[in-house]
Amino acid sequence: MANELQQSGSVPVAGGAGFLGSNLCERLLRRDRLVLCVDNFVTGELLNVMHLRHSASFMLHRHDVGEPLEVSDISAVVNLACPASPVHYQADPVRTTLTSVRGTYNLLELA
Repeated sequence: MANELQQSGSVPVAGGAGFLGSNLCERLLRRDRLVLCVDNFVTGELLNVMHLRHSASFMLHRHDVGEPLEVSDISAVVNLACPASPVHYQADPVRTTLTSVRGTYNLLELA
């Protein structure tokens, strides 16, 4: 039964260094998934995923999803990339909108 969870291909987690994203990366690794943590580190923290870097199933990629992401052999895509704090999105509403709109578009294209 455990092998049912393991699928070929990685799972890109956009916003993977944020609070929710890093916890999801951890959970996916516990389920024997290949995880590609994608984050531009504007609001995400490297510290949130540093303990995962020793896993052979974990990859970290600094990338802004506002730009197309080129990844092959994926099994799912998770989009958690967006400044969630009012302090962050009020400071740069244009970047927040671009991340939400272009980022979603780019990740849908990847899917």
